[in-house]
Amino acid sequence: MGSPKDVNAPTREKLPPLPAQPEGVAWPTREWPEGDLPHGTDVKRLKMLMDHAFAEKAPADLGETHAVVIVKGGKLVHERYWAGFGPDVTCPSWSKAKSITHALVGILAGEEKLDIHAPADVPEWADKSDPRNPITLDLLLRMSSGIAFREDYVPEHPSDVIEMLWGAGKDDVAHFAASFPLEHEPGSYWSYASGTTNIVARAAARAAGAFGNDFEAFMRERLFHPLGMKSATPKFDAAGTFIGSSFCFCTPRDFARFGYLYLRDGMWEGKRLLPEGWVDYARTPTWQQAGVEEGPYGAHWWLDIAGPGSFSANGYEGQYTVVVPELDMVLVRHGKTPLEAKLNPKKWIAEVVDCFRPS
Repeated sequence: MGSPKDVNAPTREKLPPLPAQPEGVAWPTREWPEGDLPHGTDVKRLKMLMDHAFAEKAPADLGETHAVVIVKGGKLVHERYWAGFGPDVTCPSWSKAKSITHALVGILAGEEKLDIHAPADVPEWADKSDPRNPITLDLLLRMSSGIAFREDYVPEHPSDVIEMLWGAGKDDVAHFAASFPLEHEPGSYWSYASGTTNIVARAAARAAGAFGNDFEAFMRERLFHPLGMKSATPKFDAAGTFIGSSFCFCTPRDFARFGYLYLRDGMWEGKRLLPEGWVDYARTPTWQQAGVEEGPYGAHWWLDIAGPGSFSANGYEGQYTVVVPELDMVLVRHGKTPLEAKLNPKKWIAEVVDCFRPS
C-alpha cells in the first residue's frame, strides 16, 4: 500500500505519542481490569458532572445519557448507566461505525490488498474519462472527494443520507452514494458525508473478496474476536455491503475496546492488528476550507474534542468514543441528545476529561 506514514509527515511529527500498555496490566480481551480513580482526579467535579448527566429526569442541555465508560492506564476506573441500561446492553454506533470502517481498510492496506493513494475501486467511476475516476481512498477517508452528497438527519430537510439509509438507496448504499456527481475538484473541498464511507466499505469488501456473511466473518476474525468484542453486531444492506457509515451495535465496554486499540497504536496483546502508522494517519489533520463549522477532522476520526491531541469516533445523538493519548485514557459516552443540543455532549466530555488532568 502507499504507506500511511508518508501522508502529511510534517504534521505527524507534532502528534502526541501513543502510550504503550502499562507493565503488569492485563489486556482487556476477556474482561476489563478494574481500578480506582487515579490520585489527583477532581472527584467532586466528576461526581457533579455525572450526577447532572444521569439525573432521573434527563437534563435539557444533554438529553439522555445512557452509558459512560472511562478507561485510564488500561483499567476501567469509572462506569455509570442510566435506568434500563447496563454493561450488557448494546448501543447504536451511528457514525462511530465510520472509524470501524477505517480499521478494516487499515487491515487490508497492511496486507497490500488496498492502496489508499491509488484511485479507489468504484465501478461507477471506472471509466478513466469520468471526473470522479482519480478519487483515492485517502480522499474518501478524509471526506475530501468532492462528491455532491447532503448530510442532514432532519426528515423535513432534503437529505441524501436519509434516502440512502431508509429510502431509495437502502438496498445498495454504496451504489446510491457513488452515483452522485462531482461538485468540487477532488481534494479541494471538505464535506462530511456518510455516503463516502459506504463507498469505502464496498471497496474494502471487494478487496477482501467477501460480502455479506463472508465479510462479517472477516470483521470478526481480524478485528472483533482479537479484541474480545463479543457484542459487535454490524448491519449489511441487501447487496451485502457493510453499512459502515452508520450501523455496528456494541456494548459500551466493547466500544471502549475498539478505542483502546487505537490508543495502543493498533497493537493488541503484543500483536500488530493495524499496520504501523495507521493510527497516526487517522489522527493527522485533514485540510478544511475556511468557514467549516465542523472539525477538525483526520481520516474517519474527529480531532481535539477533549483537548489537543485527542481523537474520537462520533455518532448521531451523542455517541462518542474518545481517545486521549496524553492521559492514557479512553472515554465512551452513549445517549440520546436532541439535535438542538448536539454540541453540548462535546463540552461535557471535555469537562469530564479535565477532571483527570493535573490541576
